[in-house]
Amino acid sequence: MTMGTHAWTRTEAPARPGPTAVLRAEWVKFWTVRSTPWSFAALFVLGAGLTTLICALVAGDLARGEVGEPVGAFLTWGLVLAQVAAVVLGTLTVTSEYGTGMIRATLTATPRRGAVLVAKAVVLTSTLFVAGTVTAVAGYLGGNWFLDREGIGVAVTDDGVLRALVGSGLYLAGLGLLAAAVGLLVRHTAAALSIVLGLVFVVGTMVGLLPGAWGEWATKLMPGNAGGRVAAVESFGPLLLDPWTGFAVFLAEVAVVLAVGALVFTRRDA
Repeated sequence: MTMGTHAWTRTEAPARPGPTAVLRAEWVKFWTVRSTPWSFAALFVLGAGLTTLICALVAGDLARGEVGEPVGAFLTWGLVLAQVAAVVLGTLTVTSEYGTGMIRATLTATPRRGAVLVAKAVVLTSTLFVAGTVTAVAGYLGGNWFLDREGIGVAVTDDGVLRALVGSGLYLAGLGLLAAAVGLLVRHTAAALSIVLGLVFVVGTMVGLLPGAWGEWATKLMPGNAGGRVAAVESFGPLLLDPWTGFAVFLAEVAVVLAVGALVFTRRDA
């Protein structure tokens, strides 16, 4: 009797990519879509350009005391509209992959969804922090040049200036992360943009119409109002929370939405 022979083939399971490889993959995806450089260009033009323009327009009136607002409030004025670019960038970091189906390839290559989320968050927040700070510094230099010519310039060492410049980067990074978290929940670009922009620009203003202490506290606690105060040397809204207190509230709100988004992301099919 002749015994048969069996050829055993050993198949090696592919090694899981490490944190560095996952981070590099997210970095490459982030910078190889056209929306990224366009969003950063819009952020810089809106943030630095509009700050310089508004300071040029109001410097004379401010010097003559014809504007009933503090000079420092205008030094990061353009960041109000630059928020839109940060929200767009944060949203597209997540929803663009769902729109193209790329998310399935991402999760096939990196089954550890937590690692994917951490890498996306690191890439998004680090780039927005740098871009927001650079934009705020450029806007300050441009706008303060016109204020200096009227004798009302604000030195970088004056109270609140350095905090506002760095705070601009911190706030835009947090806002982008909030948009990405909402993107994880709804997985649709238009829906996520509508929710976050509506929350920051519409609801954040409308809650001020609520009567009494309800309206006052609702205004203070809305994400855009609480977080944005750290990005302003002085505020147009005297009833807002102190800069770092407001930013702590804002971070807590972002953390809650991000935790819910991460939970949904890890349990729902791609």
